[in-house]
Amino acid sequence: MPKTEQAGLTPRQVQNFIDDGFVKIEHAFSAQLAKRCRDELWADIGLSPDEPEHWTQPVIRVGAKASPPFVEAANAPSLHKAYDQLVGEGRWLAPKALGTFPIRFPSAESPGDDGWHVDMSFGIASPDFMAWRANVKSSGRALLMLFLFSDVGPDDAPTRIRKGSHATIARELLPYGDAGATLRQLSAEDYASSADCEVELATGAAGSVYLCHPFLVHATQSHRGKRPRFMAQPPLLPKGEFDPALPPSPVQIAIRQACGLAL
Repeated sequence: MPKTEQAGLTPRQVQNFIDDGFVKIEHAFSAQLAKRCRDELWADIGLSPDEPEHWTQPVIRVGAKASPPFVEAANAPSLHKAYDQLVGEGRWLAPKALGTFPIRFPSAESPGDDGWHVDMSFGIASPDFMAWRANVKSSGRALLMLFLFSDVGPDDAPTRIRKGSHATIARELLPYGDAGATLRQLSAEDYASSADCEVELATGAAGSVYLCHPFLVHATQSHRGKRPRFMAQPPLLPKGEFDPALPPSPVQIAIRQACGLAL
């Protein structure tokens, strides 16, 4: 049987990714598959969706999951097509797992992890997470991804996204060169430089995925809704360093435009 060609992202969606730093793919995987994944996560944390009296913590974290439902969600055909379009065909590694999972519960208690930040890309073997690094080439990370495994509305602790903040961070990282900057060096002042960016909430139905530029500034928030939020925030890993002999991908184009470099 011939392979079915996926529609993929439209040219406008690709341009929005370059300009805004993210694109939302609705129905990337099915609601039924999302429920299979949620059921596994409920079992992992030893809680029940029918016993809210036991939801006593604002957030419970689960590490990477490599069971078949999660691998299937991460490798949905529509996502593979989008990975090709944003990162470059043959320049990324198919995910073999998904995670981590910050499962957020309705709570008046602060989660204590709601500061604006960029996810670091390499040096993450260090026990001092403030020493983890990122560089202007985004070594070690092709995309930041947000997988929604439950319906997420405005009150359900959706991730906050600063539109266009990836350009600000690219300029901040440029002087550090290949060695990059640590999370400690990317201080609150660096994140404050994107404070004027419009904030978008990563809401959507279960099965939606946000594909984000690695430099996108984002933050969580308190859960004011009624049902727990299940979401994974894995990286898409590159096969290697960016190759200057290849045409620049939208991830690279966004960096070069932000830094005033030739395309």
